[in-house]
Parts: sequence; structure tokens; C-alpha cells
Amino acid sequence: MADENTNEQDVTSKGKVDRPSRQFYIPSQIVDEFGEKGRDHLNKPFSGQFLLAMTAGSFMTFGAVFSVLLAVGVETKGFYYLLSGLGFAAGYAMVFISGAVLFTEINVLLPSYLFNKANLMKRTIYKFWCATYIGNIIGAFLVAVLIQMSGSLAPEFYNEFSMYLDHKMKFIDHGVKGWFEVLVSGILANWLIGMAAFLTTAARDFTGKVLGTVLPVVLFVAGNFQHSAANMGYFSMGILASDQYTWYEYVFLNLVPASIGNLIGGGILVSLLFSYAYKEDIQTSLGQGKQKKKKNNQ
Repeated sequence: MADENTNEQDVTSKGKVDRPSRQFYIPSQIVDEFGEKGRDHLNKPFSGQFLLAMTAGSFMTFGAVFSVLLAVGVETKGFYYLLSGLGFAAGYAMVFISGAVLFTEINVLLPSYLFNKANLMKRTIYKFWCATYIGNIIGAFLVAVLIQMSGSLAPEFYNEFSMYLDHKMKFIDHGVKGWFEVLVSGILANWLIGMAAFLTTAARDFTGKVLGTVLPVVLFVAGNFQHSAANMGYFSMGILASDQYTWYEYVFLNLVPASIGNLIGGGILVSLLFSYAYKEDIQTSLGQGKQKKKKNNQ
């Protein structure tokens, strides 16, 4: 009975309630983690940065292919979007958990690092940003080449894939207005992917990280929001497997405005927003040293 009462009261020898530790990080800790990840990526040798960027791009093509494969033959729209989103989430999960360097994730991590530093103008920062983008494109295209060479995909895949491309490229029919629509759509896409990084960083176990990735990715896929890194995967396959659109249309009428929007969505709506909102709570070794510190003797 004594043991039972002790368990029910859950009290330590110091008289404090012994609560289990949290299974996730709080927002200020997540922003701090973002900054540290951004710093760690930046401090890697250039060759390592570029290889990890190519790896992330390759995962985008795998995710693009998987999103189409899961949705082939599905008529119900709700299930169609769900399965397609789950397929692409596999690519993002591989990126987040492997530590690969994805342009749209860097749009969140690096600003979180920069907003807590005095010097934003180091040339290596912008060199890294460009190398990540180029590495993602090369990695995505190389995997698309390998998939095409393998001859593994059935004709049904290409029929479905053709409709995916039309869905992604529908904005070109709107002229200049369509270009800006892609930009705004890109803002929404990287806002969601930034939140996927947010939720994934919050989780402390593998299951939590996967779930944190899946939810925002399913939403951005279902909404057809233009995410440049994801589109690198789709368009790499499109250049090789279809003559519906030219590389010029893919790059200048979609990737360019989507990438600009992605920078705004990730850097401002996730990184800057949370860095400012939690600036008093962030305990970081990255920054300007103006955070409030509570004294233990008060």
C-alpha cells in the first residue's frame, strides 16, 4: 500500500512532482536548433555541401516518382491527394533524417542562423546557397536519368505523370499574371515546408519526425503549391519522358518565380517570424548575446 500511494502521489524526495520529460522541443528551442543546423551546414567543406545537395535533389526525384505511382488509377480526389502527398513525403523524410541539404530547407535554417548574428554579408553564405540550388538540380536530374535508363516504370505511370505536369504548369496559360501566381504559390509552399522542418525538429523520435514531415507535405501537394525543390524532381522526369513543355518553360516560367517565393516563405514567414516572436526565450550560442538571462539567486 505504501508503494502504491507513493506511485499515485508521484512525488520526489525534494517534494516536487516528478513529471515525465517532454517528447518534443518547445518553439524557442526549435528556432535555436534551426540556427545551429544552419551553422553546421555552413561549416561543412564545400565538397560535402555539394554532395549533400545532390543527395537531397535525388530524393526529390524519388519522391516525385513515388507520388505518381501511389496515385495511379485512383479516382477519388481526396484519396488521390492523400496518396500523392504520402509518396512525396517519403522524399522529404529521407532529406530531413539523412541531413541532406535541400534548397527550401536551407531557406529556413540559414536565415535562423543569420537573424541571430551581426554579420549577414559573408560571401561563403551566398556561395553555399547557390551551390545548394545547383546541387539539388543536378541530383534530381541524375536520378531521373537513372530511372529512365532502368526501364522500370509502366506506361500507366507516364499517362498519370503527364497530368501531373499539366497541373504543375497550368500557370503558363495566364501570362504575366501566371508568373506572379507561381511566386505567391511558392511563398505558401515553403511556408508549409518550413513548418514540416519545424515539426520534424520538434520531434525527438523517428516516428514523430516522419509524422511531422507528412502532414505539411500532404497539404502542399494537395494544394498544388509550387515548391521549387519538388518541381526539380517532376521537371527532371518531364524533360526526359515528355515533350509537353520545354526546359525553358520549366525553368523561367516555374522554377524561377517559385524559388523567389520559396525564399520569402521560408525566410520571412517561418524563420524571421519565429526568431522575432521568441527572441527573448532563445538561448543560443549563435547570436548577439542580448538574450535575457535569469539569475539563479533571485
